[in-house]
Amino acid sequence: MISIAIIYHSVDDHTHALATTIAEGIHAGDAEPVVYRIEPDMIENGRFVDDKVFEKLKDVDAIIFGAPTYMGGPSAQFKAFADASSPTWERQDWRGKYAAGFTVGTYPGGDQPQTLQYFQTLASQHDMLWLSLGRANIGVEKINPSGTSLGVTAHTPDDDQPNEACLQTAFYLGQHMVRALKGVWHT
Repeated sequence: MISIAIIYHSVDDHTHALATTIAEGIHAGDAEPVVYRIEPDMIENGRFVDDKVFEKLKDVDAIIFGAPTYMGGPSAQFKAFADASSPTWERQDWRGKYAAGFTVGTYPGGDQPQTLQYFQTLASQHDMLWLSLGRANIGVEKINPSGTSLGVTAHTPDDDQPNEACLQTAFYLGQHMVRALKGVWHT
């Protein structure tokens, strides 16, 4: 069975809501979501220290990265995970795997695409294949309201949860990743 990891950091559960919805899309596509939330005990002195996560990520078919956008980039906790992936890079454990990303911020223009570009660069460093949303908002009602093709972006004004259109976009990303891994590109 196809397995797709979601590795993410969430503070106010906004990113968690997107991760959960992506996992539902993966499951609906008849694949296995493998979800890892970066927790405070995984960070010591600013460094990500849970090597078991990297061992498990070697065995999945794809990895979807997620973090809130803070000050124009991913959260420091996600960055600690990315920095700790250097030995994985040396061994090329993720080479050839598909990758994608999702993020959330307070405002629609809150630099969320910069976070997605960070994830794409991380994937490129690992010689992964980036999966965009492509034409996710063509012919589908209430999906991808930001129009960002690079990945899922959401915003949460007044500390609300992501709106239904953002959640539907997250669900789409989960299904889209499964289709890509199966080589089936129709929607």
